[in-house]
Amino acid sequence: MGQEDADEALVASCRSGNRTAFATLVGRYERPVFNVAFRMLGDRDEARDVAQTAFLKVLENLHKFDPRYRFFSWLYKIALNEVYDVLAHRGRQTGLEDVHAADDDPLRDVADADMGERVKEALARLTPDHRAVVVLRHYSDLSYETIGEVLGLTDQTVKSRLYEARERLRTWLAPAATGA
Repeated sequence: MGQEDADEALVASCRSGNRTAFATLVGRYERPVFNVAFRMLGDRDEARDVAQTAFLKVLENLHKFDPRYRFFSWLYKIALNEVYDVLAHRGRQTGLEDVHAADDDPLRDVADADMGERVKEALARLTPDHRAVVVLRHYSDLSYETIGEVLGLTDQTVKSRLYEARERLRTWLAPAATGA
């Protein structure tokens, strides 16, 4: 049984009132949803709030889920809508919190931290729409088709936004890569 089939069975079980099935879905997707929210918002507390709210909305609206679609795409869409609400409430875009892990080589650690910080700052400069495609593709490793499903876009629009976002990132990061 594939992941999608397992999700479909769990959703059906949830609809029948099985709380354990819902707990299984939460366990399966809690970390990926948190990671997307964190990469979009840059704040761990806000990302936790978004993940919790997304799962509550899933539970409240499970009767509206269309099983012709993938559960995780629906869940990601709900989570991203929550992220957009937080960004709109902020009224501004913020940088991303440092998530750099320590390394045994202090010089490499400093260089990696500096580049990591520059990447986070560049990501934060992207519009939420462009940031979403980058995060879903490069941090969540989703296909163009799945990103389109999550964001309600055609594959071509996903590719176009991803291209534009990468070009902006490349431009903003080019001086950092050359040491200028």
